[in-house]
Amino acid sequence: MTVDSAADTDPESVLRADPVMALVVERRDPHQIDPNVDEFERLCVSIVNQQLSTASATAVRERMFEVLEGTVTPDTVLAADRDDLLGAGLSRSKVDYVRNVARAFQKRDLTRRGLTDRTNDEVIAELTQITGVGEWTANMYLVFVLQRPDVLPLGDLAVRRGIERLYNNGEELTRAEMREIAEPWRPYRSLATRYIWAEYEA
Repeated sequence: MTVDSAADTDPESVLRADPVMALVVERRDPHQIDPNVDEFERLCVSIVNQQLSTASATAVRERMFEVLEGTVTPDTVLAADRDDLLGAGLSRSKVDYVRNVARAFQKRDLTRRGLTDRTNDEVIAELTQITGVGEWTANMYLVFVLQRPDVLPLGDLAVRRGIERLYNNGEELTRAEMREIAEPWRPYRSLATRYIWAEYEA
């Protein structure tokens, strides 16, 4: 969670030491993070996004927010009519999943403050206790909500494809090979990931 004091204090300088990543840093802005994002809302959005294209996920998310009248909290999710959530485009399982998250937030402090002293692995273990929250969703929470600096979410297809395009002409790489490629990015692999997303989506 803390940066090695021996490391370069400028994250982009660390990334530029990798010649391939240096080119990406020059031509892209990293995928943006909202520093004020609501923790519960972001975890619900990650569930909505599971296995959907960006366009489909955006449409479902907007309709879900309409059902919740723009207020996405554990109470509003649990109070919402199930048929209305289904009508917004959530699958039956995803309705259950967002409700599971709502109950978990009511019982445990899963906010930034509540998780501040937990390691990345401990956060993943805590979140994946919730049915519907897998390792990919937990990693998105680490990057976008807790803003941990050194997360490499290889469960994300766009990250894997992005690394393969940049480092292997689009040919398949093993996850072990990707981890080796990413070693020079430590302790800023989250920022490198955000650059890879930006490159992949361009």
